[in-house]
Amino acid sequence: MTPFNRLMASRGLLQIFFALLLVIVIMFISNYIVYKNSISGIYEKVTQNNRLIVQNIIQSFDSSFAAVNNLIFSVHGLPYDLESENKTIEMSKAYTLQEHLARLASSIDYVEDIVVFYDGLDLAVTSRGTSDFQVLFDKKYKHDTYTANYWQMVAASKHALTFFPIADYAVSTDGLTRRTQQLMVAMDGNKVRLSSKNVMVLLNAEKLLKQIDLKAMIPGASLLVLDASRNVVLSTDPTQEPGDILNEIYFSPEKEATLTRKDVEYHFYKSEYNDFIYINKVPFKFQNIDSVGTANHMIMISAIISAVLLSAFLSVYLYRPVKDILKLFGGGQVKGNDFRKIYSAIVKVQTENEALKEQIRFADQELRRSLFLQMLDGYAHTRELEMRLQPVYEFFFPERQFVMVALLIKPPSEGDSRQGLPIDEITSLLVEVLGKTGPVAAFYTGEMQFTALVGIPLPSGRKAVLDALEGWTKRVVKEELKSCGLWVGLSRLYDSKVTNCQEAYQDLKNGRDYRNIDSVRAVVDMESIRYVPAIHFSFESLERLSNTLLSGKTDEALNMLESIFEENTALGIHHYQLAHLAKSVFFYLMKPNESIAADSKESLQLEMAFCRKVDHAYCSTEVIEALQDIVRFIGNKRLQEGKSKLNPDFINQYIELHYMENLYLDHMAELLNTSPKYFSNYFKKTFGVGYVDYLNKVRLSHAREFLRHSELSVAEIGEKTGYLNASTFTTTFKKYYGISPSEFRKMAAG
Repeated sequence: MTPFNRLMASRGLLQIFFALLLVIVIMFISNYIVYKNSISGIYEKVTQNNRLIVQNIIQSFDSSFAAVNNLIFSVHGLPYDLESENKTIEMSKAYTLQEHLARLASSIDYVEDIVVFYDGLDLAVTSRGTSDFQVLFDKKYKHDTYTANYWQMVAASKHALTFFPIADYAVSTDGLTRRTQQLMVAMDGNKVRLSSKNVMVLLNAEKLLKQIDLKAMIPGASLLVLDASRNVVLSTDPTQEPGDILNEIYFSPEKEATLTRKDVEYHFYKSEYNDFIYINKVPFKFQNIDSVGTANHMIMISAIISAVLLSAFLSVYLYRPVKDILKLFGGGQVKGNDFRKIYSAIVKVQTENEALKEQIRFADQELRRSLFLQMLDGYAHTRELEMRLQPVYEFFFPERQFVMVALLIKPPSEGDSRQGLPIDEITSLLVEVLGKTGPVAAFYTGEMQFTALVGIPLPSGRKAVLDALEGWTKRVVKEELKSCGLWVGLSRLYDSKVTNCQEAYQDLKNGRDYRNIDSVRAVVDMESIRYVPAIHFSFESLERLSNTLLSGKTDEALNMLESIFEENTALGIHHYQLAHLAKSVFFYLMKPNESIAADSKESLQLEMAFCRKVDHAYCSTEVIEALQDIVRFIGNKRLQEGKSKLNPDFINQYIELHYMENLYLDHMAELLNTSPKYFSNYFKKTFGVGYVDYLNKVRLSHAREFLRHSELSVAEIGEKTGYLNASTFTTTFKKYYGISPSEFRKMAAG
């Protein structure tokens, strides 16, 4: 075999060799590029994380200082003045004060002791007992600078609440042995005296700093804490001094600033609680970068030599496996230079990777939606949710404040499928319109409701969101969402905190209930809802409506119903009040018409269907239409019952409701669509008594109640119970009861 033929036979081996060599060269070049560009990127990422950590530390300091301030305020509120009228000390009050101080000190873990003393008195009351003020700071809490005279001098001067730097104190509990302990002292302000007490709070520095966790900062960083007067309160680096660097910075509206000097970068933060200044000193770049670069150059030169040797070794080692791989892909006995099937396999893997990326994108979107739903459901206080929100916190809260928007859509008719509405398209439309006013996070929250968070940098931005929503709503009801029911709500303005999401969501739910039904605006704005204290609810009107419907006069009942709702619409009542009114009318109408349903199950289904329509109504028209349907339903049922057959329940109810009217036999026969003779025979057969006797018994039963419990005259009672005159009433009463109405009233009164 000639050398050329041998070379051709081994061409697959050469291709593997050069392919591996090419891959290693590309990796080398990529590594070099990454080396040149990644150090600054890594440093930026680390410093960003450090900023978040420092902000959390500042919040912890603020919470601790606020707790101490509240503790001092509570001490001033204790009603104990140790000095009596004859200028002597009442020790019983001192002991009682000490007990209260002990309980207050135990409520905060890092409080070491509370000291209360008075101007002109040597006695000091602490949470651990009473002592002479000089002895307390000469024996128990000894410090070369912070002596008893020093604290008395501070107490005598005008000052605000002051936190003194952490210092080493020689602490003695038994008067014999001493131990060194780091303490921070908080002295209450006396510019505005809350009481005659001077209050000092001694803080255990170790417990305080353990709670704040300063170790979470970037290695090599330090923190300097200055009070509002720029006095040092705490420093993790004894060599760090504020110097004149504070004069070179300007705090932004976010109360942050940065200053770079040589290899050090200073980050300045101002507390929103007490104007304390926090200086975070971090390295401006990693140290020993030059030595790292030299070492990396040596590694790359070694990598070039190793790459050639490794490529030669791997090409020989992998030649046989590559051929086996080709066979696995269906290549059979292929030549060494035929890699088409490997290419096809790679294309297939790429396609699968794209599908996997889409799945990951979908999973990420669903994760954010799940977190958002948890925030709306009120689980925002769990530690687990806070940890899960950390990576996407900026996605939800990119600005300092936010408003929440809710969009609720009702399909054109009950027969339409809710899945038919384009969920993704509607979400995109909402993001598009709100994105013009600020950063948006919008999600589908179920039951055809879409909820969005809109970041607001300034309070004036809320009006821009409202205007954009109103314009968009008026357009989409004519175009994209034509024939759909639409409800859009805008919450109040909230600070960007997880705990405020559930409150904003409740704000929107309240907006659905408390919206004024006469409002002409396209968007329900929670800040513009006006409260209406009462609704117009007349029982006389409902009584007339029920009697009219019971008589089968459906059209007249519909007119009366329309009149009731027109009165309330004119008042501009809230939607929930309208729903309450509709349900009250429904139950009032159903009570004397229980016979319209064949059984309790049918009644329950009717009630559930009505309540569901009212609760999910998008406007007052739908509420009124739902009640009109019930009126027509009852009217039709009554009409069918009257035409088909006599109904004992209906006859009994009608007489009970209309006994005071002229219910002569012909009227009842006409009402029931039958002849007087047939009705009379049917009544006696069904009720076991003649119609006239039955009517008299009903009337006289009500008359007896009037005689017992009212002061109406006999003539007035006879008229109210359906008798034409007092004589007829008296004669009928005496016929059935053997005594006159007047005699019955006297017997009942006796």
